[in-house]
Amino acid sequence: MAPMTDSRDADRRQDDPRPQLLYTGTARLVSLLTAGALSLVLTLYPQAVLQDGQAPGHAALMLCMWGLAGGFVHGVGFVPRNPVLQVLLGPHAAWLLMLGGTFSLLHG
Repeated sequence: MAPMTDSRDADRRQDDPRPQLLYTGTARLVSLLTAGALSLVLTLYPQAVLQDGQAPGHAALMLCMWGLAGGFVHGVGFVPRNPVLQVLLGPHAAWLLMLGGTFSLLHG
């Protein structure tokens, strides 16, 4: 009988290709705090994104919300198994979408 520490999928394991700098506690904290702050602003003070009394565009708000979701996912330490979701909810996408979404919300 094999020792308890052996895994049935040990032969399928590969080295983790993710950059280690983006998966440190500091990077996760930045993601979580940024996503939390932006979600609080958008929820509690939605007038911050109004321009000339007009609501922001749906696409800009959707990109910002996608970035927030990725920021929360990365911030709490969850890493999806699906490689597509790893890219879509990873720190690169989250930070770019939060930054780009916020910029497009504020500057129309």
